[in-house]
Amino acid sequence: MIDTGPLDGPSNMALDEALLTCFDPGNSLPLLRIYGWSPPAFSLGRFQKPEEVVDLEGCARAGIPVVRRVTGGGCIFHAEELTYSIVCTPGQISDIVGVKESFRRLCGFLLLAYRRLGLSPAFAVDSLDRPTRLGERTPLCFAGTEEYDILVGGRKLGGNAQRRSRGLIFQHGSIPLQPALAQAQPYLRCPLPAGAASLAEAGVPLAQETLKEQLLVSFEEHLGISLRSSTPGREETEIAGQLRETKYCNDSWNLAGEAA
Repeated sequence: MIDTGPLDGPSNMALDEALLTCFDPGNSLPLLRIYGWSPPAFSLGRFQKPEEVVDLEGCARAGIPVVRRVTGGGCIFHAEELTYSIVCTPGQISDIVGVKESFRRLCGFLLLAYRRLGLSPAFAVDSLDRPTRLGERTPLCFAGTEEYDILVGGRKLGGNAQRRSRGLIFQHGSIPLQPALAQAQPYLRCPLPAGAASLAEAGVPLAQETLKEQLLVSFEEHLGISLRSSTPGREETEIAGQLRETKYCNDSWNLAGEAA
């Protein structure tokens, strides 16, 4: 388990990719990273056209970074939230092969954590309050609902995205503590989603450290493992630094999506 605290947008995305790049399927332990965002930032899905989603000039004037993730999905505004990322092999989570199976397995710790907080969460595919259409592509992550998104009272709580690379599973997800979409609205070129919620809006206002404690305990219990605190290794740190400067601070990736 690596807790890096809050970092800026380019540093967060660079470290996530570096952890995936350096993961050795034969020797590396499965990895959970916990982090935050400072300053607030927009992250774009890998295949999005930024000019269709956000006001790039307005973001630049306001000092709001716009970065592109290595995962797909819609745009997310990262502010009052806790974010996690996971790197592992399918065999490290009970030989799960399919993407949907791995989403259900890996996101299960979130269900457990939310239950510990007194909520009644459910995967969208299992919820009676789910939208009539699942899997609809939307410009904003929180506007659309996938089968294994988590709903509380019919509202989507956070979002998760996954990528497969070299036979590895990389997944990261956003857990909003406080409502932040109104803060993002001036910089968006699309309507705000009506069906999204933060923990505070779901009736559980709490500090980031409290949520972090619940997530870690729930992660251990759900997967039947013991977490060991660690820090990024030398190679991971060096690669993250290179990726930050050559890729995630570079318009050729963030705005055009070209390989850097």
